[in-house]
Amino acid sequence: MAEDDRETRALLKRLYDAAVRAALPEHCLPPHLPVPPVPGEGRLVIFAIGKAAAAMAAAAEDWYDANYPGTHVEGLALTRYGHARPTRHVEVLEGGHPIPDAAGEAASKRLLRMAEWTGPEDLALVLLSGGGSALTVQPMPGLTLADEIFLTRALLASGKPIGDINAVRKHISRIKGGRLAAMLHPARSVTLAISDVAGDNPTTIASGPTVPDTTSKARVMAVLDSLSPPIPAELREKIAALPETPKPGNEIFSHAQYQLVASGSASLGAAATLAREAGYEPVALGDALEGEARSLADAHAARALKARAEGRCVAIISGGEAAVTMGDVEPGKGGPNQEYALALAIALDGTDGIWALAADTDGIDGGSGASDDPAGAIVTPDTLKRAMERGLDPQAMLGRHDSGTFFGELGDLVKTGPSYTNVNDFRVILVGRPDPARPDSPPENP
Repeated sequence: MAEDDRETRALLKRLYDAAVRAALPEHCLPPHLPVPPVPGEGRLVIFAIGKAAAAMAAAAEDWYDANYPGTHVEGLALTRYGHARPTRHVEVLEGGHPIPDAAGEAASKRLLRMAEWTGPEDLALVLLSGGGSALTVQPMPGLTLADEIFLTRALLASGKPIGDINAVRKHISRIKGGRLAAMLHPARSVTLAISDVAGDNPTTIASGPTVPDTTSKARVMAVLDSLSPPIPAELREKIAALPETPKPGNEIFSHAQYQLVASGSASLGAAATLAREAGYEPVALGDALEGEARSLADAHAARALKARAEGRCVAIISGGEAAVTMGDVEPGKGGPNQEYALALAIALDGTDGIWALAADTDGIDGGSGASDDPAGAIVTPDTLKRAMERGLDPQAMLGRHDSGTFFGELGDLVKTGPSYTNVNDFRVILVGRPDPARPDSPPENP
């Protein structure tokens, strides 16, 4: 491997690490934690939900033990398999993601019971992060876990935007869509959230369990009716008969506060600062990009090729949530970021001087859902050349959604393990190399 390639790969990984670091609970959560009840006059009850749940609960415990010793702290953290962290006061349970499972259902039942026992003298601290929508599994009366699993699979395979997917999830849940707030009322609640969704909409993060729902059942039915193949008629009738979710103005939200503590924009900003220090001109495309992974890759490749033709040295940085529509193809290995990377490599067609990394900030990019799945992949100018030497067909592997196998054969998967946070996708394309003669450029061999 050439020295310039090795250095650029290392820089790509440092940019990713900077983005993740900005969203770690121990950094972003403490400044926003509320004052707890006076000892003996109420409990601090923590409800942590999502991929960062255990890490957020641990960070909160540390802060309260250090600053308010004697506070009665208890609670439950529901997180994805492999994302548990040691805690002292809060019990940590794990469940399935992105497909719900029986463990998630059992943990969610306990979470609801804990909410029922929370009194008006207590403070409910709700810690939310990405993944909470799949992890909280308590279907509305008349629906079953099997129904929720079926709907989740159908929605994820459809390539629908997360807003549409979560609209359905909220209406079929006893926790999501503001219904946890209904269980907590009249206790005071403070929700602190790490956003993993485009636009940082509180109603979408973990499907908004403590905020008014602004989606309608009419939208839910429209989403369901657009699925192909259609859902069973009996299931459709059950969902059509469900009540609406709690809406703005409902009294149950009168004692509920909400605060965003980390988002994709802050993480992209951290990466942009590092890129500038390395001699690249940051080009920020925003943290709210959604759409098919292949379409995003084609659009970003066009920007990179234009910048290369103009002789610019830029870091094209973006976030959001890419999607993959499976169709009738039996998928291979991979996830949205790996698919983006493969489509990007094909679109760049071996153009010299362009490198890229696409990875999920939670450390796991789709795939089987296991904690050792790749976070994403790296693209280099010789990606296609090396693939040809190994007898790999990039177009065919993209067609069957087998990007994980492709990059695995090349040794270009990004493997980090769980990061214990989640602000969704991180993508960076480095075009050109900094001029060593520039005053703000780093030394050639730092």
